[in-house]
Amino acid sequence: MNIHATTEARRKEAHEVGSQHGSTYVGTSPIKCNKLGHFVYEVTDVERTVKFWTEVMGFKESDRNEHGMVFLRCAADHHGIGLKPIKGKPGKRDMNGGLQMEHLAFEVDNIEILKQAKAYFKQNNIPIVFEGRKGGGCNISINFLDPDGFEFEIYCEMDQIGPDDRVRPATQFKRRNPLEDAINDPVPKTW
Repeated sequence: MNIHATTEARRKEAHEVGSQHGSTYVGTSPIKCNKLGHFVYEVTDVERTVKFWTEVMGFKESDRNEHGMVFLRCAADHHGIGLKPIKGKPGKRDMNGGLQMEHLAFEVDNIEILKQAKAYFKQNNIPIVFEGRKGGGCNISINFLDPDGFEFEIYCEMDQIGPDDRVRPATQFKRRNPLEDAINDPVPKTW
């Protein structure tokens, strides 16, 4: 099973089980978020939305993946926004519904924080739906669910794009799961 299929299966399983969060948390969380890093949301027309974010908002396209996602940046981080095509839903957005976000991500200092966070999440029955490295941006991350079942990500080591606009070639993505596999098989620091 590929990383994206595994993540989808874990999301489904966690939602079927329901909130596993207790009323209190054991221990002290090692997590200190540095910044709001990026968000991924679902859109009805990826190309139209890319045009909006690039032509109106001044973002640059960094990458596309085999699932139809497009990654856009407004600074040095590989992506600030990920656009995900709505699958299995009507082609028109429900105007009474909110933003169809897949996840919101926060940057942490380093891999050691991710390792400590993984242990903390497990100790406190906080569902982890992904851990490791997915692809575009090559950041190492843990995706987890809050008490309402919304998905969030903590990550570190996001690719930085310089003034030359060079992005890492997809051949270097090294998708890995679990976290330890991503740590033990790092991507090149330069490309």
